Amino acid sequence: MDVFFQQLINGISLGSLYALIAIGYTMVYGVLRLINFAHGDVMMVSTYFAFYFITGFSLFSFVIPEMPWYVSFPVAIALTGVLGFLIEHLAYRPLRTAPRISVLMTAIGVSFLLENLGLVIFGGRPKGFPTPRPFEEIFYIKDISLPSLSLLIPLITLIFLGATFYLVYRTKSGIAMRAISRDIETPQLMGINVNRIISLTFILGSVLAAAGGIMLAMRYPQINPLMGIMPGIKAFVAAVLGGIGSVVGAALGGLTLGLIEILFVAFLPSYAGYRDAIAFFILIFILLFKPTGIIGEKLPD
Repeated sequence: MDVFFQQLINGISLGSLYALIAIGYTMVYGVLRLINFAHGDVMMVSTYFAFYFITGFSLFSFVIPEMPWYVSFPVAIALTGVLGFLIEHLAYRPLRTAPRISVLMTAIGVSFLLENLGLVIFGGRPKGFPTPRPFEEIFYIKDISLPSLSLLIPLITLIFLGATFYLVYRTKSGIAMRAISRDIETPQLMGINVNRIISLTFILGSVLAAAGGIMLAMRYPQINPLMGIMPGIKAFVAAVLGGIGSVVGAALGGLTLGLIEILFVAFLPSYAGYRDAIAFFILIFILLFKPTGIIGEKLPD
């Protein structure tokens, strides 16, 4: 029984990470009907921002001193939000009226661009991500170990989820997001600045990806320029599983995927090599039998 509860805690922790990244995915899709395949790579960039701020570095003879983690992490998240704004402004906005396939190919191109820029700028050698002391503590309840990071990840996810809910359902910008998600032309006739709202959506999605990426880097303390590929795909699967376009669905899908993945490995260790394949199996199953996901709704064409 202790093994089950131990793995349940691990599953909730991993699922919370997937949920946080998936919420960013679903925010962009909900407004633009765009699968932002660069989302996982934006997450990757955030981990390098945090890494260099917390360890210090020099660039073009300009030295950045080491910063404490409680400064480094918010600054890295903010810079990742700026990156999201730039991607939307430079890559996606010029294609706003282009065919969907053009935007899709651009998203894939942005993903490859970030990955290869990462290889050129940061190098292909993995770097050890420093875990701050408050996230290293371990508590014990009988034979169950409770790493502080595993407890903090669901809590931080709930905080970000609550903030996202407040923005989407309790602010004018959130009302505009929901209006644009239904019909992008009519809100413009009502005086809504569509470009500003879409930029805000990309910033919010990138911020959520950054928060998830930094926690993922602390959970698995090694970063490299290709680290965003698989978490990005799994976050996409989580969004589809829960109902892409739904914030609650993305959170529920991420939690479900994390639990399935951890429990599968825990109780069928001989099949642990198929851990990543589970996500693809779930994606195929959902698309075949319930394309709208667990709580998603079918939107009119």
